[in-house]
Amino acid sequence: MEDGELSDGMTTTKAHEQTRILVQAAAAVCEDKKGADTRILELDAIDSGLADFFLVTSVTSDRQAIAIADEIEFRLKRDFGVYAHSVEGRRRGEWVLLDYVDFVVHVFQTERRAFYDIERLRKSARPITPAEFDEELKDALARKTKAARGKTAAKKAAKAPARAATKTALKTAKATPAKASSAAAKKIAAKPAAKTAVKKAAKTAAKKTAKVPARAAAKTALKTAKAAPAKAKPAKAKPGSTKTAKAGKAKRSS
Repeated sequence: MEDGELSDGMTTTKAHEQTRILVQAAAAVCEDKKGADTRILELDAIDSGLADFFLVTSVTSDRQAIAIADEIEFRLKRDFGVYAHSVEGRRRGEWVLLDYVDFVVHVFQTERRAFYDIERLRKSARPITPAEFDEELKDALARKTKAARGKTAAKKAAKAPARAATKTALKTAKATPAKASSAAAKKIAAKPAAKTAVKKAAKTAAKKTAKVPARAAAKTALKTAKAAPAKAKPAKAKPGSTKTAKAGKAKRSS
């Protein structure tokens, strides 16, 4: 049996899965409310335009028929938010029909079921008991889950080498810029140091250049001072020279 199949022709598309779950819930109500000889008819492709499934059960009174029909409506509405498209025969309770489009529930009183013999009218349909239906549904869902897990594992196995290669490439990409950035950082750090050294050398050279003329001028001044003759000191006057000078001045004045 391949993925997507239940058994002899029962397919497992998402829509059919949902329909089967609803049929299963309705069949459970029939069992809980003591419905007799409950059967699920899987209709063939010829009747697929009518419905996918018929759910048929028998009751002994109109009250029991109405109780089962009401409970099916209540549970499907409460648990799945699904409403019957139409309901027929509720008032008399001899044959209550609930049409859910993809499946139809028939609640018959025993005499009416024998009279209409709906199973004979649908000879091409495959009759299934609720227990068999549950087992088929569980088996199909289990197979589908297993297949899905197998596909997931295969995808992971296929992606593993690609992920490893991606991680390696990312590590390499991260390591290469780190080396380049460290080298660049060293160069950037070396540039200010070189500039500072050049500036210091320039300042030192400028200072030396400025001191050279000053030193040369000082040396020249010292040489000039040494070469120039010392200024003559004023001669001391002798004791008699003052009187002679005064006598000369007196004569000139007379």
